[in-house]
Amino acid sequence: MDFKSSDTITGPRSEDVLPDTATAAVKVVIVGGFGVGKTTMVGSVSEIRPLTTEETMTQAGVGVDDNRGVESKTATTVAMDFGRISITDQLVLYLFGTPGQERFWFLWNGLFEGALGAVVLVDTRRLEVSFDVIGRLEERGVPFVVAINSFPEAPRHNLDDLRRALDLPEYVPIFDCDARYRESSRDALMTLMRYLHEMTPATA
Repeated sequence: MDFKSSDTITGPRSEDVLPDTATAAVKVVIVGGFGVGKTTMVGSVSEIRPLTTEETMTQAGVGVDDNRGVESKTATTVAMDFGRISITDQLVLYLFGTPGQERFWFLWNGLFEGALGAVVLVDTRRLEVSFDVIGRLEERGVPFVVAINSFPEAPRHNLDDLRRALDLPEYVPIFDCDARYRESSRDALMTLMRYLHEMTPATA
């Protein structure tokens, strides 16, 4: 294919280019049921323009997708969300948000490959959608923490009560979060990283 001199070849924005100093990268996954805020969390905390695969919801999902409690939602992730955070000049954290609808869960196999751990986002208006998500992580042996995402109209519960309702072991961190805000999303990721560090056997 011949290009004319007037053709413009575009690439990533300068702020999206991986720094030359980066020498190591780790991967974590943001998971949860449909409409719990995974795309919002990746978008709020990523230092680069996040990659999203949101598509408009159509009649094809009627009777297939469970959108109870989020009936006003008009778009959904069909593959993944992707973002990046520089932990240090050398270490980069890659974020992958999973699709929430069960019919897209077959994509989880690839998204979890090489992941250190996961943040599970939970919506207390629809607590039941989190049961299968947590069960799948436990079956895979993927370390995870649980972030209770704050929705204005969502009921508030004591974290100990939520731990019992979700049947979480005492050692799994559970905490409040607001995925709309960078600081809160960053704290959720830092909680996961501290948890993973605590799980790492000390070396002599």
